[in-house]
Amino acid sequence: MGEEPIILASGVQKTYETGSVAVHALRGLDMTVAAGEMVAIMGPSGCGKTTLLNTLSGLDDLSAGEVLIEGTPLHTMSDRERTRYRAERMGFIFQFFNLLPVLTTVENVELPLLVAGVKAAEARRKSRAALDLVGLTEEEHKRPAELSGGQQQRVSVARALVNEPALVWADEPTGSLDSETSAEVMDLLCRLNRKKGQTFVLVTHDSAVAARADRIIHMRSGLIERDDVNLARPRGEPPPASAPAGKDRV
Repeated sequence: MGEEPIILASGVQKTYETGSVAVHALRGLDMTVAAGEMVAIMGPSGCGKTTLLNTLSGLDDLSAGEVLIEGTPLHTMSDRERTRYRAERMGFIFQFFNLLPVLTTVENVELPLLVAGVKAAEARRKSRAALDLVGLTEEEHKRPAELSGGQQQRVSVARALVNEPALVWADEPTGSLDSETSAEVMDLLCRLNRKKGQTFVLVTHDSAVAARADRIIHMRSGLIERDDVNLARPRGEPPPASAPAGKDRV
């Protein structure tokens, strides 16, 4: 773990104005995450889990407070600066995959790079490397409808990782998968967390998913109720150093 936190949130508030009613989704929340940690955020529906993820990542503005990512205050950036920072340093995984049905697997993965201005040949090379990382090299020319749910989520993981981000946000990454496929996707994320040292922040309602994290943050009514270190996290063994090139699948 790094000495400086990769996420430092202080006094974070988020209020939504809905007509004459103010909904206080986050109520002055403090939180830190160390580089390389995997943190799960749990809590009942409406407690502010997804709002917290969106405000920490800069997808949504703060009503009050401060968020530093790698020491950078996202709330002081312009929309363009924030968008560029997210494209370069963050990855996002969602419950419903968000793959474009008209694009092939490799095209879906390379899309964020092309949008960020990476040259086509380099984007294709990185896209194929990301697909290799998640074990889908042979599926690169298939479209999403030709893939299973677990394969589609692996594509979305590859897309989130194609820019080699320091920080990956995941909102219910296994929410639309059966329990066996969910376990396979979590195996993948945990392996990446160990192998690449990337930081993962997961919003989940699934205790089996949360059990794979280093810490479990429990939210209620827009505040952190408990922040538990998971001493029982199964870390597993890294791949053998003698693994043949190209065979070290995650």
